Amino acid sequence: MAQLSETAAIMSWDSGHQALTQRYYVLALRSAKSAGDYAFAANVLAGMARQLLCLGRPDDALELVRLAQDIAHGYATPTVQAMLYTREAWAYAQRGRISAFWRATSKAEEALTGAKQAEDPYWISYFDAAELAGTTGGRLLDLAHEHSELADETVHRVEQAISLRRPGRLRSAALDQIGLAEAWLVKGELQEAGRLGLQAAEVAEQTPSDRVRVKLAEFYQHSNKYARVRPIAELRDRLQLSLSPS
Repeated sequence: MAQLSETAAIMSWDSGHQALTQRYYVLALRSAKSAGDYAFAANVLAGMARQLLCLGRPDDALELVRLAQDIAHGYATPTVQAMLYTREAWAYAQRGRISAFWRATSKAEEALTGAKQAEDPYWISYFDAAELAGTTGGRLLDLAHEHSELADETVHRVEQAISLRRPGRLRSAALDQIGLAEAWLVKGELQEAGRLGLQAAEVAEQTPSDRVRVKLAEFYQHSNKYARVRPIAELRDRLQLSLSPS
């Protein structure tokens, strides 16, 4: 029941149904605790924290992450621990705490180096070096809009994620491609941002994910100040087509 409810929560979230997502997560958490599966309970809390982070509530998310880390103590494999550290880092990034972000990210990287796939539960199999790089790159991108000196490292991390992604991870690939184009936009390299943005739109159109559409819309908004520059003007026309209701 816990695992089925968590799957339903993810599907609801990816379809844009926030309230339904929360109800399924609560059911998943209660079921995991009743089953004595504390590692999975921590995973559910991490999912709830991720939803709050996407809703712009980092303080509430950080409380859930810390609760998840407490619950998972003694039960979580290094891979699960690494995932939890990335959620902690995400919350710090939203709060603008760059040093704390890097400390949590370093802990995630260190934990993942000790991971043994054979010991991991199946539900954490998605979290690998590519996911860590993509998540870190995404958070750096958020910070780079206020701290442009982070744009180069953002590009490096996202390119690393793209090179490591396993086939079939279409939603993650779309988010990576959008993030990479946006990072070049932050760098002021408009020709490259336009070229990569067109590629990102093509990948994004292959998935119905609401999260991908939200990210694409955010990219479009960030491009506003360059709307009259030719490469970006052409990109914006393309993004409008991608974002228009089908």
